[in-house]
Amino acid sequence: MVHSITNNVTVNDCANIILAAGGSAIMAQDEREVAEITSRSDALSLNMGALRAQEAMLLSAHAAKRRKRPVILDPVAAGASRLRGEMCARLLEAGLVSVVRGNASEVWALMTGAQHTLGVEVNALDQVTEQNLSESARRVSLFSRETGAVVLLSGALDIVSDGKCTAVLRGGSEMMRRITGAGCMLTSLTAAYCGANPENLFEAAVAASGVMKTCGELAYRRVCEEMEGTASFRTRLIDAVSMLTGSDLAAKLRVQIL
Repeated sequence: MVHSITNNVTVNDCANIILAAGGSAIMAQDEREVAEITSRSDALSLNMGALRAQEAMLLSAHAAKRRKRPVILDPVAAGASRLRGEMCARLLEAGLVSVVRGNASEVWALMTGAQHTLGVEVNALDQVTEQNLSESARRVSLFSRETGAVVLLSGALDIVSDGKCTAVLRGGSEMMRRITGAGCMLTSLTAAYCGANPENLFEAAVAASGVMKTCGELAYRRVCEEMEGTASFRTRLIDAVSMLTGSDLAAKLRVQIL
């Protein structure tokens, strides 16, 4: 069971991808019930796109910490406004976050406190490439050690670190950048796997990254075969998650431990 406090744009996709992965989803935001809902859930997902629910996020995060449930933070557009950055910092400084899942611009904004992100998409200057991979991985590992949270930086290359071990995952599809909510869905997957494996958060985050990249490739192949577009790709992506097996993932996973 994953309790998600997420934005209205992607809430349906987040619920469906949790279900596709074998989990169960609930999206409570009323301050009068969120702590109780969280206490009965296996993981909590907090998405800064639901910024009006700050009090609900704090109540839920504290309830999760009391019950030793993993909390996954999606710092959507963390560098776009002071309010978003401050809310993320508040959660991190209180030690309420187990895993941070964001794109490069969002993660760098959390690290530096800078406000330079124009929206929810990654700034081209911030992207992780093969050329800057080593330095990017070093920074992600440092951020993980500073916060005590596993960090999953997603993009063309995903970097996952718990401060001791760092993994790089390749694959996916460029079409994932052309649909709304691919990052939010990855956060939801991460919450589902962390809820199922609370003692192995690094491995759970790597699994979520690998599933998303593998299923992105499978979905893209299918839409190309059927001459379909982005709306079909979103549906095919959720379909691929629902049909993926462990052996399929093991055969297709492209992960490198640095």
